[in-house]
Amino acid sequence: MGVIIRDLIMVAMAICLISVANAAQGTATFYTPPYVPSSCYGYQNNGVMIAAASDAIWGNRAACGRMYRVRCTGPTNQGVPQPCKSTSVVVKIVDYCPPGCRGTIDLSQEAFSAIANPDAGKIKIEYTQV
Repeated sequence: MGVIIRDLIMVAMAICLISVANAAQGTATFYTPPYVPSSCYGYQNNGVMIAAASDAIWGNRAACGRMYRVRCTGPTNQGVPQPCKSTSVVVKIVDYCPPGCRGTIDLSQEAFSAIANPDAGKIKIEYTQV
């Protein structure tokens, strides 16, 4: 019985390590309402747990509708030295953040506020497609 439990623990640890290893690193900023119209869905309301994709993930509209789990990993400046909250958020890509976009993912204000202090303005993140 002890060997089985040990093996299950090892498998669980490996799964956790794989999911962390697959997370991409980037930065996030946020934008404020109104959230429509959007590049992907026009005037369709997709709620507030949404984001705009930068060229890094946009793929000529291929990112439209993709869901990403986003977690704050740290500050990008000294303005707010510890901006992160201990949670993640799942967002749907509904818009495009054009060249000059300051982040990999431009989160809605509500999504950003769920994972970090909005006073930070820009944060380091890890994100995975779900």
